[in-house]
Amino acid sequence: MKKILILFAHPALEKSRINQRLIEGLDKKDSVTFRDLYELYPDFNIDVSAEQQAVMEHDIIIFHHPFYWYSTPAILKEWQDLVLEHGWAYGSSGDALSGKYLMNVMTAGGAEKSYCAEGFNKYTIRDFLRPMERTAALCKMEFLPPLVLHGTHSLTELDIEPYKKAYENLLNRLIADDLNTSEIKDELYMNTIVEKDSK
Repeated sequence: MKKILILFAHPALEKSRINQRLIEGLDKKDSVTFRDLYELYPDFNIDVSAEQQAVMEHDIIIFHHPFYWYSTPAILKEWQDLVLEHGWAYGSSGDALSGKYLMNVMTAGGAEKSYCAEGFNKYTIRDFLRPMERTAALCKMEFLPPLVLHGTHSLTELDIEPYKKAYENLLNRLIADDLNTSEIKDELYMNTIVEKDSK
């Protein structure tokens, strides 16, 4: 059984009905630790030792965030800059994260079809996540495909429900170690893997 750490970052959660729905109940789920970084650190004064301890106690790290300017909200970058210290997370003696998994759960306003060579954004979501993927590699972690909810501006409450179920299914399968990570690591999205079991 695996333990999951969700590092949630949304600077305006009160305006995001999608993310409010997605995170419902996560703080009460067995084998999942939910940390809202903007709530914990409104002044960005991140407690590095506390965050490192939290990471050490879990097998899978999930960055859950809206897709802002083709990247993450600022506090997640600050978290990486401060918490992933040389000699701890990477470097010749930095192996604290070795063998752990890293992935993103993201909400994006743009439609899925806009994230390809022919689409408006010219690149895939995985292309935009290359820095995250290389960060995982540098820290000797395995990077998993992202779970992405596209077109958030036009979704109804009913539209959100399948994604909520897919997220729950993803967490359950990760906890149960029921995903062949070596087979799925190059997939564009995690959606195609977990949504079919969430209908």
